[in-house]
Amino acid sequence: MSHFSYDQAFSRNIGWVTESEQVCLRSKRIAIGGLGGVGGFHLTTLARLGIGKFHIADFDSFDIVNFNRQAGATMTSLDKPKATVLATMARDINPELELEVFDQGVMADNLDDFLHDVDLYVDGLDFFAFTARQMVFAACAHKGIPAITVAPLGMGAALLNFLPGGMTFEEYFRWQGCNEEQMALRFLLGLSPAMLQRPYLAEPAAVDFKEKRGPSTIMACQLCAGIAATEALKILLKRGPITYAPRGMHFDAYRQRLVTTWRPWGNRNPIQRLALSIAAWQLARMRRAAPPHNGQ
Repeated sequence: MSHFSYDQAFSRNIGWVTESEQVCLRSKRIAIGGLGGVGGFHLTTLARLGIGKFHIADFDSFDIVNFNRQAGATMTSLDKPKATVLATMARDINPELELEVFDQGVMADNLDDFLHDVDLYVDGLDFFAFTARQMVFAACAHKGIPAITVAPLGMGAALLNFLPGGMTFEEYFRWQGCNEEQMALRFLLGLSPAMLQRPYLAEPAAVDFKEKRGPSTIMACQLCAGIAATEALKILLKRGPITYAPRGMHFDAYRQRLVTTWRPWGNRNPIQRLALSIAAWQLARMRRAAPPHNGQ
């Protein structure tokens, strides 16, 4: 068996990055909260980029309903902790990784350790993990840590960056005082003001914020990982233009469309407030029209 060589393993990155930039990426530490839909792909993609240090957090284990989209979800990983499975996958890519696993997920008790000495946070938390997401992004803003969230929507991906000194997550999404259904709507519309995915939603009843349920695709998750890794490269190497909140980007592969979005004041923007009202009305109408859920 050949011995592992970092320089050889990531030599094909050279050209798109310089040799000195690859050395820089090797020294960077990225925290990833959540290893389900997008988080696992974030980890393996960033590991292949040559990032040398990670903090990863997830408390969940693999279930068969994860098979349609999650990295690491296989018959052999059923009922196994996602953090353990993904850590093994990442170390198989780079045995020299400095990788710390937070197998209880991200909590107030371990948040400081999770973000200690971190250069970048990449969001992989479940869509409905509102409390954890709010807590992590607030801590990143306080500590001056850049944070990326890329949402898998339909067969596309919507990007928002939150950079030190810029608009914060709370200033953009404005969750304070909201119930969970309102948070879900504000998160969805804030991530994707253009709502490119909406016209081809084939089964509207599959979206149920009260039940914390929604459809997903592998295409979207993999697109998210590519976009997040590209943004990570630009942020960590200080290369190229970086779009950050209240500006965002949404690419939809199904419709072959790319839009850049701009919502000054975030969800407080008058256009956004109108969109939220319309979305709430549409959601209520969809709920009334949906057949009774059988609980499966």
